[in-house]
Amino acid sequence: MLQRSGFALLARHVVGSILNSRSLARALLASVALAASIVLAGCDTDQVSLATNAKANQPVSPKLVAAMGEKDMDLQSPILIRLFKQEAELEIWKQTRSGQFALLKTYPICRWSGDLGPKVREGDRQAPEGFYSINPSQMNPQSAYYLSFNTGFPNAFDKALGRTGSQLMVHGDCSSRGCYAMTDEQIAEIYSLGRESFFGGQKAFQFQAYPFKMTPVNMAKHRNNPNMAFWKMIKEGYDHFEVTRQEPKVDFCEKKYVFDAAKAPDAKRDPVFDASAKCPAYVIPEDIASAVREKEQRDEAEYNKLVAKGTPVARMNTGIDGGMNKVFASKIPEGSTGLSEGAEGNTLQMLAMSKAPGTIPGTVNPPKPNLEPAATAPREEPVVAVAAPATNTRVASAEKSGGFFSNLGRKMGLGSADTTATTSPPQATASVTPAPATPSTASRLKAAVTRFVPGHHDASKDKPAVGTKSAEPAKPAETKVAATRPALKPSVNDGAGDGTQMAGAAPVVSSNSFDSRFGAVK
Repeated sequence: MLQRSGFALLARHVVGSILNSRSLARALLASVALAASIVLAGCDTDQVSLATNAKANQPVSPKLVAAMGEKDMDLQSPILIRLFKQEAELEIWKQTRSGQFALLKTYPICRWSGDLGPKVREGDRQAPEGFYSINPSQMNPQSAYYLSFNTGFPNAFDKALGRTGSQLMVHGDCSSRGCYAMTDEQIAEIYSLGRESFFGGQKAFQFQAYPFKMTPVNMAKHRNNPNMAFWKMIKEGYDHFEVTRQEPKVDFCEKKYVFDAAKAPDAKRDPVFDASAKCPAYVIPEDIASAVREKEQRDEAEYNKLVAKGTPVARMNTGIDGGMNKVFASKIPEGSTGLSEGAEGNTLQMLAMSKAPGTIPGTVNPPKPNLEPAATAPREEPVVAVAAPATNTRVASAEKSGGFFSNLGRKMGLGSADTTATTSPPQATASVTPAPATPSTASRLKAAVTRFVPGHHDASKDKPAVGTKSAEPAKPAETKVAATRPALKPSVNDGAGDGTQMAGAAPVVSSNSFDSRFGAVK
């Protein structure tokens, strides 16, 4: 009996120890998981990991994974992002197994705000330009605009110049106030690519934002822009990436960018950079320096040719807030690309018939169209004559009337008729009044007959006055869009998610509609 009781006590002790061990193990595992998520996400945001909800956990689409395989990329290899305002495009580059970066996919930007040029101060509505680093703590799965990541503005260069601003994001919702806005479907895919690169070990990915693709043509078109000195500086980083297909190392000193700096051969330690201080001694590896130098020489030669042959300077735009890719502008009644590259005629009509790469919300506020009069354009550029249709009408009327009176004049022996004398010469501009032409014999005869023939109607008095505005074209009817959207957005590949695509147009709202919805955390 005593032996059985002792065995029972021993059994209870063993079972209790096992249960205590399991509880301790569970507690330790939970602590490790929480610590890992905090390390991954950082401590300066309210999220505890990269993927705390279903939106942030969406897998990369099978088609995009297949494209990676075709381009010799791994799912979790590092990424790099380049963005261009004028083209309204965001590029995702991914590292191949060879170690170089290759273009994986280009996304049209739904909306960006401000002007071409860098962000300078808080509240100027400018979207930043320059080189920024995105780490896991800048990824926001709890964004009020579906998903987002913080660009990291201001960087050390911006701070050295006293530039201010905060919460400058790349996010969904197609609404921007100093940000780069995509559709929800697009940002879901971009977010997933960044998430996988972090899971693969990338500590931070580079975000390069440019006013336009830094080609000789674009540099020539914008040669008179006051931001050109800054643009030439960041073009160096653009060129470094172009010739190496490697993420350029970025440093700052003397309030300027420095790319791919390394210690001098006789130096004992790596150079230390301070954006506001004098540059330390450094060198750029010769293989990179020579390749960049050759590219710059080619670009400079092409630039000089373009300027010499009179490449028109890009017109200065006023009153236009940002841009929108033409793919999205074609879906909105009276939509405009603003400061982004536009499309006209059949191209725009074809885009309107295609599917948008994601859902365009009904609250979208497209950029304003350029309403500057043609007279403000540079003189070397042709001016479109607004009164051209009226001129054609006047010519036809004169020829018809002049034919009858010319024949009558010839029969009466009054000489040959000058049918062109009754028409005004083409207008050079809307404000120029042509000198009156000397009336011909036929004209004088016509005037005499008109005075004495009762009931005769003088068609020349029906000519529209120069500068008279034509009737406003009828506005296209607006198509209503469903107010509700799915919680999860499908991949933007192949126009997936037909139910979320915009079949027609979305209503246009005033700019304050977005401001009223804007929160501190995007």
